[in-house]
Amino acid sequence: TNFKRFVMIIKSCGFISSDLINSQNTINFAYILFLKLREKGVESSIIEKCVKKWFVMSLLTGRYSGSPESQFDYDIRQVSKDGAETILRSIEEAELSDAFWTARLVQELDKSTTNSPFLNLFLAAQIKANDKGFLSSDITVGNMVSHRGDIHHLFPREYLKANGLERGDYNQIANYVYAQSEINIRIGKKAPKEYMAVTFEQVNGGDLVYGGITKKDDLDENLHQNCIPAGFEKMSIYDYQDFLKERRRLMARKIRDYYNSL
Repeated sequence: TNFKRFVMIIKSCGFISSDLINSQNTINFAYILFLKLREKGVESSIIEKCVKKWFVMSLLTGRYSGSPESQFDYDIRQVSKDGAETILRSIEEAELSDAFWTARLVQELDKSTTNSPFLNLFLAAQIKANDKGFLSSDITVGNMVSHRGDIHHLFPREYLKANGLERGDYNQIANYVYAQSEINIRIGKKAPKEYMAVTFEQVNGGDLVYGGITKKDDLDENLHQNCIPAGFEKMSIYDYQDFLKERRRLMARKIRDYYNSL
């Protein structure tokens, strides 16, 4: 019963798939914390909030990377002494300052990998917010993660390769987005300014080509949910680096808002 309740708490953070949790140490400590707070008779709503925030904080900071046993022991002693809420606040003040959100996290998103805790945190934020996949009218990011859908490139990989970019350039975290495979196939090798021009025609009464969005307000909301920078519909290879920089900032801001909402 305890474990089922704990799993529900973690899933309510947007971690609906174990594939989104890169650190077994982090999940282990979160469960230890959950049991400790239950043992101390802490009110259930406080347990839920503390476990959620501690779990996500640990992923953000890498608190239990490497050999975690001494950190486990230290944190549990501190929680037993001063309470989880007090210790969590002190960790946030020390490690999750404004500089973390605006500088370090943005730098962590400046990498070429799909196996990143920070990408997974962004996806968890989207899942918790019930965001739709890129250019989707009704299929959510959660739907696609649950069914092991594919992650795609906003600037298509073949388009970037044709313009001389290499793997480390086109496989940037900030170039990734969950999108329906049929949308990705239709986009093909087109530059954003090409396929987004068709998408804007679509919401102005044109034929459905990319997904099922038919209203401009819905398109604007979809781009916002996926942290697509302003002016994306005009972008080509010459805008790629600026696009990455701005999307990293938007993704970091979404992760911060997500953490604060827990």
